[in-house]
Amino acid sequence: NATHMRLPKTATEEEVLHSIREVNENSSVHGLIVQLPLDSVHKIDTEKITNAVAPEKDVDGLTSINAGKLSRGDLGDCFIPLNGFSAGVSVAGKRAVVIGRSKIVGAPMHDLLVFFFIKLSLMPFSVSVQVGKADILVVGIGKAEMVKGEWIKKGAVVIDCGINYILASYKLGFKRIIVSTFVMCVQNTVLSAKRFLEAHQPGKWDISYTKLNLQKPVPSDIVVSRSCVPKPIDRLAKEVGLLSDEVELYGKTKAKVQLNIIKRLQSQPDGKYVVVTGITPTPLGEGKSTTTIGLVQALGAHMKLNVFACVRQPSQGPTFGIKGGAAGGGYSQVIPMEEFNLHLTGDIHAITAANNLVAAAVDARMFHEATQSDKALYNRLVPLSGGQRKFSPIQINRLKKLGIDKTDPSALTEEEITRFARLDIDPSSVTWQRVMDTNDRFLRKITIGQAPTEKGYTREAQFDITVASEIMAVLALTSSLQDMRQRLAKMVVATSRSGQPVTTEDLGVSGALTVLMKDAIKPNLMQTLEGTPVFVHAGPFANIAHGNSSILADKIALKLVGPDGFVVTEAGFGADIGMEKFFNIKCRYSGLRPHVVVLVATVRALKMHGGGPTVTAGMPLPKEYVEENLELLRNGCSNMRKQIENAKHFGVPVVVAVNAFKTDTEAELDLVCSMAKDGGAFDAVRCSHWADGGAGATALGQAVQKASEAPSNFKFLYDLELPIADKIRIIAQKIYGADDIELLPEAQHKVELYTKQGFGNLPICMAKTHLSLSHEADKKGVPTGFVVPIRDIRASVGAGFLYPLVGTMPTIPGLPTRPCFYDIDLDPETEQVNGLF
Repeated sequence: NATHMRLPKTATEEEVLHSIREVNENSSVHGLIVQLPLDSVHKIDTEKITNAVAPEKDVDGLTSINAGKLSRGDLGDCFIPLNGFSAGVSVAGKRAVVIGRSKIVGAPMHDLLVFFFIKLSLMPFSVSVQVGKADILVVGIGKAEMVKGEWIKKGAVVIDCGINYILASYKLGFKRIIVSTFVMCVQNTVLSAKRFLEAHQPGKWDISYTKLNLQKPVPSDIVVSRSCVPKPIDRLAKEVGLLSDEVELYGKTKAKVQLNIIKRLQSQPDGKYVVVTGITPTPLGEGKSTTTIGLVQALGAHMKLNVFACVRQPSQGPTFGIKGGAAGGGYSQVIPMEEFNLHLTGDIHAITAANNLVAAAVDARMFHEATQSDKALYNRLVPLSGGQRKFSPIQINRLKKLGIDKTDPSALTEEEITRFARLDIDPSSVTWQRVMDTNDRFLRKITIGQAPTEKGYTREAQFDITVASEIMAVLALTSSLQDMRQRLAKMVVATSRSGQPVTTEDLGVSGALTVLMKDAIKPNLMQTLEGTPVFVHAGPFANIAHGNSSILADKIALKLVGPDGFVVTEAGFGADIGMEKFFNIKCRYSGLRPHVVVLVATVRALKMHGGGPTVTAGMPLPKEYVEENLELLRNGCSNMRKQIENAKHFGVPVVVAVNAFKTDTEAELDLVCSMAKDGGAFDAVRCSHWADGGAGATALGQAVQKASEAPSNFKFLYDLELPIADKIRIIAQKIYGADDIELLPEAQHKVELYTKQGFGNLPICMAKTHLSLSHEADKKGVPTGFVVPIRDIRASVGAGFLYPLVGTMPTIPGLPTRPCFYDIDLDPETEQVNGLF
């Protein structure tokens, strides 16, 4: 496609430049022709205008960049003005005459002809004697019939570059426009399109990697992060096949990716899909994020394969609370880590705003229904405007749901008005809570509505942390903007007194939620220390939600890497939680099928499962964990074997990554690898990516590549049509090793309620402790002989799952005695964040 821009005579220089910039950013246009002279009543700098055209779209060849390449003889990397040397004529040693010295014709033709070793005469005007000697004559003087036919040497090649007007023989007073150059511009446009397609073949990356300068001992994470200068994010985007109009820059190191790329690449085959999970961890974590990043650095920077990491965005609650950063660690990190760990592009803030808008709408609606008559309520919901009442589109949807086939507000009966206007929410049934992205234990139970203006309508409520919001889970599981709109509309916030679910669509707020989330739905592009691409998108809790990054990020990445590339994503907590939900929930909605499970294990966690003393965050490790102890380790490997078994329930090969620490001995690492293979793993390899970057995970990358080619027989753990209790029981027995489940009275009531309301066919998202296979955090190894108590079940209908609550767990963490924020500060001179790790 070529664009020949036509602007009014009143166009200013800035308006012309703006139009050119728009075309430059439009990947569907391959050529831009600026017709000179510019016809405007305003003064316009022609040089500035022509040089504003992107060189790769300058099919006229007028930019200084194209002219410079032409003068240097870089003919394969520029556009040649008047590209006419394709007639099969040998030109070396010929005599040429160019009439005209303009920058558009004369000067470029001079450079081009000299490059072809042609004897050249450059003339400002026609001289018949010189013309008569020319083997090649180029005329760019802009005056019709200036060169006479009898002047031209027999057999000469004539190129007329002018745009001339001559009298039309067919109609008196009319002129014909003689254009000789346009066809050549079209040829250059075709050439531009060919170059574009060649450079943007799916899966064909031209990527540069960043070399690490490894230090021993390994410095702090923030020091390592700052030791590596990230590539400009627009450059990385181009390297991995993203077009300029598919990327929205947020500064120099992060960007959002437009969803229309899915349509552009829809016919392309997917790459290989890998999920990283772990054994049951200690409270310190076992390095799943670090392993994920180390693996992609190995696959990309060291094995030269196309690879993307897809990870969750961390919550600021743990960042300022007990955990610190979540960008990986050592020489396997997402950078810049302060950008990654703090606001990123504002997605979590958008979720906070959207979630709290719903909470405000719920309480406001209950208040207004309690203090107004049916008629007054209806008149305010459908107000007069211009002397008439009109339903909004979202109110039309509610009428359809109620079976009221009317669009005229005045046509409703009194009974229909009551049904339409009153949601009749039972205050005790409200399940929608307010959220904030901060650890604050004192918001776990609050009383709202205590101001006199609320007229005594108080109720107990609570705050959750933002990443526990259902809207976060919706973002992670959605497949398109339209799908997100539908999921947001289906979110159930309460139950009416008659037992009907009340949704955000009933509240009239679902459209506004979509507006608040319209940018958050776009995945965020960042990079690793070694320059491999990373999508950071969504960050749902791994207990009351499914704990995985977004489906959209995975789908886009799988198309970008091509059929021989890899996408590595991470599932939260251990395999019994995050991996099980990845398969049974995320893969069920995405339709994607993983090729490999990477199970992260550490010597210290396995020793804990073998009977080692308690591991406490912030306290020194007992000696059992820093000295060789093969007996403890051997006993603890039972947990690893169980998690391998859990992965194999889904028919996917397992590679065990033994994340090595400096206190681990060779004998300990060898024992873990040996027992992992005996337990059914496809392979087991030790990794040192924390200390060595991608080079320390190359063996893991090779094992993953081999495993991805092995036969697999992916299957879900349960059928959705099974009763709710049966689905819970299958997870408890097959994944946790329980004897059975026990539904407590509230849970039994919810089973009956949700089955009646039509939610019984949703998948299950178990909310239990991540520190044990059982429901009791202090039971290590592989507990047996236990019954899992289900105290309650809640519904995330928009996200698309039911989450049974096992035991008690807060949905907003608290701050410890010494939070991480003690160490975090800003250097006012450099504006660097200090203390984030």
